[in-house]
Amino acid sequence: MKNYKALILFLLFFSSTSLFSKNIIDTLYSKNYNAFKAGEFLEYKLHYGFFNASYASLELKEEKLGDKKVFRASAIGRTTGLARLFFKVEDLYETYFDKNLVKPLKSTRNIYEGGYVKNTETTYDYGSNKALLYNKLTNEEKELKVSENIQDIVSTFYYLRKHLDISKLNPGDYIYVNIFFDSENYPFKMKFLGIENLKTKFGTIECMKLNPYMEAGRVFRSNKGLELWVTNDGNRVPIKVKANLRVGTIVADLTTFRGLTNPFKIVIND
Repeated sequence: MKNYKALILFLLFFSSTSLFSKNIIDTLYSKNYNAFKAGEFLEYKLHYGFFNASYASLELKEEKLGDKKVFRASAIGRTTGLARLFFKVEDLYETYFDKNLVKPLKSTRNIYEGGYVKNTETTYDYGSNKALLYNKLTNEEKELKVSENIQDIVSTFYYLRKHLDISKLNPGDYIYVNIFFDSENYPFKMKFLGIENLKTKFGTIECMKLNPYMEAGRVFRSNKGLELWVTNDGNRVPIKVKANLRVGTIVADLTTFRGLTNPFKIVIND
């Protein structure tokens, strides 16, 4: 349960030198889009069949980390209603990242998932390509090796929105990402499927459609069990996620937004 839930959280929050050659990085991530600003807020509702299973939100603020002005991104996930009775979730992920490069400087993870509890803080040292993981529950520290271009579960979302040059992609191309999560480096890829108009509560919106590849098995029906739609405008906001699981389908839809940098582009007002 917690594995695919954390995955969906990552997809909503939406590189690696081992996966990219430097030329590919320079080509795909050479842009510097003005895709977000302090004050942005996004909220999503997750449905499991006819049930509203949970909510997830993202909020961006400007703060100081030491003497440096940074962005602090807060990602919250929680179950609601009947789902909460069977599996209570209260998750808070926060990341402090460089405003221009969008590199994570410090990350915190404070979660409760059906009795599973975790409260950690990670600081990154890019001079030595290491991360210091502090467990607040056990008062233990662990030093871990990370890749040079690592992103965490929250900063990845903002990094791709700001730097990925979608004009360089053709349908069928792949986007590779390496994220640091739960003490490990995770290689991850998404297939760009093209542009598609998507009906939403806000109207019909032109979107980029992506197919994140996940390992098939106990949770997903196949390694193509996830679909992601991102607005094809200056904001590049994930507007819908669909996860085809072995036990059914979970759909996450954007329900609330404010503080966007660019106008929300509606193709057709339904």
